[in-house]
Amino acid sequence: MVANGERGYLPYYGLPVLDGGSAVYISPEGLNRGWANVDGADTALVATIAAAVKTGLCVDEDLVFATGFSYGAALSFQLACQLGGAVFRAVAPLSGVGGREGEPPCGTAPLAFYGQHGLNDTSIAVERGREMRDIFVRNNGCTPVANGTAPAVGSGGHVKTVYQGCKAGYPVVWIEFDGPHTATPKDRGSNKTYAAEETWAFFEQFKSRS
Repeated sequence: MVANGERGYLPYYGLPVLDGGSAVYISPEGLNRGWANVDGADTALVATIAAAVKTGLCVDEDLVFATGFSYGAALSFQLACQLGGAVFRAVAPLSGVGGREGEPPCGTAPLAFYGQHGLNDTSIAVERGREMRDIFVRNNGCTPVANGTAPAVGSGGHVKTVYQGCKAGYPVVWIEFDGPHTATPKDRGSNKTYAAEETWAFFEQFKSRS
């Protein structure tokens, strides 16, 4: 679904049309069509894939990223927590949750973080997404924002918050949108999602620092 853009997805979340041919994309197949990460099996798989890519392909090892939607977002969170900066420069969980039962705590190491979540998400409540976000706000030394991170219910729009005061090289960006559980949110009246552009812009900012 992710690779081919099926069932409401865009191919690789719409990123390939923005990268100018500069990126390599990998979409593993999860056990039982998911990412339960039992005993760390999924994070171990991704670590093995990342090592194989770095050995077998000509890639910038300082520009390795993870993104995913829903179950994939939960895995992206665990990759940030368990592998962190040793493998990844940044993660972008889309409508996900962190800290599921049985998983180890995230720890305190900083990692650049982009996230988005819908106010009307009935699969994963937005409060769970905020809990995940706040881990990185804290770990990255950002200044918390008490208000102004959500659009008005019924507005059909979104609000983007760029956190201030973060440690150099460890930004946090968070978008809340007036919408459901989706990887491709759109503002009312628009036929195009902003998620791909926002995710790619977040990843691309690190190119000059590599």
